[in-house]
Amino acid sequence: MKRLHSFILKSFLGPLTFTFFICMFVLLMQFLWRYIDEFVGKGLDWTVIVEFMFYVSATLVPMALPLAILLASIMSFGNMGENYELIAMKAAGISLQRIMRPLIILVMFIGLGAFYFSNYVMPVASLKTSALLYDIQHQNPELILKEGVFTSDLPGFGIKAGNINKETGMIYDLMIYDHSDNRGNTQVTIADSGRLATSADKLFMDVTLYSGKRYEEVKTSKRKDRDRHPSQRVKFDLYKTTISLPGSELKRTDEERFRNSYRMLNLKQLSNQRDTLEDELQEEKDRLAHQLSSYQYFKKESKASRKDSTRQVLLNTKTWSADSLYQQLDLSDKLTSVGNALSYSRKSKDRISRNIGIQSAKQKWIQKHVNEWHRKFTLSFACIIFFFIGAPLGAIIRKGGLGMPVIISVLFFIIYYIISMTGERAARELVLSPFVGMWISSIVILPLGVVLTYQATTDSRILNIESYINFFKGLNPTKLFSKKDA
Repeated sequence: MKRLHSFILKSFLGPLTFTFFICMFVLLMQFLWRYIDEFVGKGLDWTVIVEFMFYVSATLVPMALPLAILLASIMSFGNMGENYELIAMKAAGISLQRIMRPLIILVMFIGLGAFYFSNYVMPVASLKTSALLYDIQHQNPELILKEGVFTSDLPGFGIKAGNINKETGMIYDLMIYDHSDNRGNTQVTIADSGRLATSADKLFMDVTLYSGKRYEEVKTSKRKDRDRHPSQRVKFDLYKTTISLPGSELKRTDEERFRNSYRMLNLKQLSNQRDTLEDELQEEKDRLAHQLSSYQYFKKESKASRKDSTRQVLLNTKTWSADSLYQQLDLSDKLTSVGNALSYSRKSKDRISRNIGIQSAKQKWIQKHVNEWHRKFTLSFACIIFFFIGAPLGAIIRKGGLGMPVIISVLFFIIYYIISMTGERAARELVLSPFVGMWISSIVILPLGVVLTYQATTDSRILNIESYINFFKGLNPTKLFSKKDA
């Protein structure tokens, strides 16, 4: 049995490693394709790109690992079924459950490791990814000139190049708008030709222009001159200047500004943050109740506005109602009371409407923390469920390789992912409870794993394509009609 278990583990670990890295590569390329515009022309060092890809890869593990387990289990058991190795094991009296036992233990450990990864590594990776992506998005791009197009990549300047000689580096029909003083396009330089050269430390750019003119609006403090827009024009044969560059080094932001996000917290931090947010929500509800009871529901009239008849009713009557007090008023006071009541009601309605939006936003924020708390466990459970789907499914279809297993794995994973995203969104919008929203995909997929395990144990051929092919081949129309005539 030790040799058999060793053989089964080797048959599973190879495809698992292979499919895991394939899934990681596909998901990483999809992520980079989404943010490709943020990297182009930023002059980022290769170490920054490698660091970013490393952190992003860590955040993609929750999607890649369950899919890899599903695909690897179908491939390994499909290969053993296709090569009649499962049949040989069953002929020797070894049941499918016993064949799966070492892999079940391995998947249990993988699920446990996935939980610790999701609880301790994922928050750090998400924090690093968010901070680094923010820095990359706010990194100033390198100056890239295109013929006939204005370029504003250089802060404070707009540059247009007519023609560019790539061999000599000479730029022709050059136009430069200088609005670095924040007064608009008050300085314009036009040259027949010129060169733009960046210093070795990439902190300055030397500008050399030939045969051109420089136009500049003169700033003046006199109102009469200001309305006339005085300007000056300078003609030159050679003009040199230096422009300060923002620097190509990536400026790192303090990661503490992203730490309060729910994706950056572990289970203990999520629980503490949830308690804090719930206390704030309860304080908001108590504040609303106090404001309504103090300012809208009960109004204390001044002594001058009180009627003697109304005061006498209160003194002589032990039990009184609002209707009896209202009847003691004359017509003008009744109209005033009704107008005041309507005004107080409208103010109460407006206050409640505004506060409902605030409470709803707070409740949704709490819901996101609860969803993230459940997500720490759904990753581990998904790994186990997908194994119990893939292993018996591979034993039933008896097809290895990357053909049929890939199609079936992607199909099951898409179904699981759609249900998971739908449930999570419903829980985030307060339509479902966090438990139902985050676990509904596992609840739906779990019976499928139970059914497939039972079918594989009983040697069902319900998903074997060859059985359907042989069945339809047996339906010979000639034989059917001959039996009918007989």
